[in-house]
Amino acid sequence: MFIPFENQTQSLKLPERFTFPFYYDVHPLAQKAAELLQIRLENEDFGHDFGIGRLERNGAIGKMFGVLVVQDQQGTLGYLSAFSGKLGNSNEHHGFVPPVFDLLEVNSFFRREELQINEITIRIAKLEASKELEALEIESGNLVVHWKNQLEEALANNRQSKAQRALIRASLDPFGSNYQAQCAKLDAQSMQESRKLKELKKRAQIEFDAFKMKHDKIRFEIEALRKQRALHSADLQRRIFERYTFLNINGEQKNVLDLFADSPPAGAGECAAPKLLQFAFLNHLKPICMAEFWWGMAPDSEVRIHGNFYPACKSKCEPILGHMLLGLQVDPNPITAIYPQRKLDIIYEDDWLIAINKPAEYLSVPGKHPQPNVLDDLKQKYPNLTGPVLVHRLDMSTSGILLAAKTKEMHERLQRQFVLRKVKKVYEAILDGIPKSKNGEIKLPLRVDLEDRPRQLVCTSHGSFALTTYEVLVDSGKYTRILLFPHTGRTHQLRVHCAHHLGLNCPIKGDDLYGQKADRLYLHAAKLGFYHPQTNVWTELSSTPNF
Repeated sequence: MFIPFENQTQSLKLPERFTFPFYYDVHPLAQKAAELLQIRLENEDFGHDFGIGRLERNGAIGKMFGVLVVQDQQGTLGYLSAFSGKLGNSNEHHGFVPPVFDLLEVNSFFRREELQINEITIRIAKLEASKELEALEIESGNLVVHWKNQLEEALANNRQSKAQRALIRASLDPFGSNYQAQCAKLDAQSMQESRKLKELKKRAQIEFDAFKMKHDKIRFEIEALRKQRALHSADLQRRIFERYTFLNINGEQKNVLDLFADSPPAGAGECAAPKLLQFAFLNHLKPICMAEFWWGMAPDSEVRIHGNFYPACKSKCEPILGHMLLGLQVDPNPITAIYPQRKLDIIYEDDWLIAINKPAEYLSVPGKHPQPNVLDDLKQKYPNLTGPVLVHRLDMSTSGILLAAKTKEMHERLQRQFVLRKVKKVYEAILDGIPKSKNGEIKLPLRVDLEDRPRQLVCTSHGSFALTTYEVLVDSGKYTRILLFPHTGRTHQLRVHCAHHLGLNCPIKGDDLYGQKADRLYLHAAKLGFYHPQTNVWTELSSTPNF
């Protein structure tokens, strides 16, 4: 599993601290380890179809791989390799670290209990497809039709008899000698018909109850089996999570159930990073730095680029790695780092509006962690502002025009224009790559990735409609300067539409979520057109990007 470096890394300096796995620059040592692993992936068959170089999926899918640079107890520098989940329907391959817990081991309790759960599933399927149940479903339909016809016919006859009795009553002489006897006879007929109708309904109910007993017997059996399967599955999942036990450098152990406040997500502990660190701690190897990269075709929902490096996933890995990294000197989390306050760059102001040129890597509004932000800066400079102030937002990494209103009334008028899509927005960006077309439109519905916020997914089932048009300005053979026109305002819309393989397939330069990290995100809100909320005059603001 431990592969020593030969002579490729003698000139490379060791990092001062271990990699912060959720946001990092790839250290040259990790880069070299990844290159060596990628050579293996190109030349060996692991029984997995990565779909490299193909347009048609046909069952192909890429996979996340990780490398961990380590030192053994003799000071020899080398690296470990891992893959997330399974590779070619196997948990173990030569040269890769083993899983923390092998679900696929032949004699494991998982295998035995999985067979028992499958047997219950087969029993449920047989009952649901049984001829007895099918016959009962047919009988149910026939029974409903039969008694519906019977009762409707009886009710119709009763109505007709009632009408006839009403005519007879009307024709009787109330002063005749037989009037009382004739009325009593008519009342007796009415009561007899009512009794017959009640008896008919009673017979129907008896038949329906008898049928329900036969039908419910099978349905109750199916429901009981489903509950048994659910309980069995929940118990099995709990036992699995108990066996996913993770170490840190201090030798402290915690399992998945200890580490997650709520129910752990499926696959927790199966990612590359926990596997790598677990093997290192078990074998007394010192972690130096790490990196993870995607290899192969991207899933249709996500932005994954072949060969690109990515951070560890937060939903599955953050609690686990938070425990495993205790005791290591780790790079600081740049998200919680305090950035210096910037002077407001005001590009337009009147009695009603303020427009600023927001710098990159600066928050529009306060976030989870205390940070300087445009909203607080505006309130500090203009203490008499009323209302929500900012009319819209820009991502922290995006620079450009940000519009604010001085009063609540102006804010409402401007925001209405945004809601009604009357505002014209133009962004300028540099793409890492060359799009196939010089202009066009992108329609990819978006929703948040619930397992890895704030990352967005393309989702045709539950995503919100998102439309972007674009126009290429110039390309240099490697990069492209482009204008982007968002017609909707979804989170990360431009970033995903540029990076996704069904969009431009060219991530914005410096996009640390959907592309590759650089000195900044090369995306700038360059123009903003709107009707002035006080004068109703069409107003256009411009800001030139500094890239």
